[in-house]
Amino acid sequence: QVQLMESGGGSVQAGGSLRLSCVVSGFTGTDNYLGWFRQAPGKEREWVADIHFSSGGTGYAASVKGRFTLSRDKAVNTAYLQLNSLNVEDTGIYYCAARTRPSRRLGAASDYPYWGQGTQVTVSS
Repeated sequence: QVQLMESGGGSVQAGGSLRLSCVVSGFTGTDNYLGWFRQAPGKEREWVADIHFSSGGTGYAASVKGRFTLSRDKAVNTAYLQLNSLNVEDTGIYYCAARTRPSRRLGAASDYPYWGQGTQVTVSS
């Protein structure tokens, strides 16, 4: 059973930075993926980025590309989402999620069976 635990959310002013962490347990094999999603009040959950945990290959949503960086440390089973140049539109609950098989659909939340509890990111102007 894959389990995930996020941390690192908080409040920051526009232009600031935060680093989110997601500790994952239960991965077996080498074809595991960890994704980050976010949900703003009144909006649907939105894919942010994902990483192939073994190779480190990443993908980003256009809205965050160049500002957010996703990495992982296999030694401690943790993924890190560095959030830079934050703006008010980045406010929301950030969730990490995991899947143990490839997906043909980029950023499809329904392809991720395992979810963390979420961490709040609030950006003020």
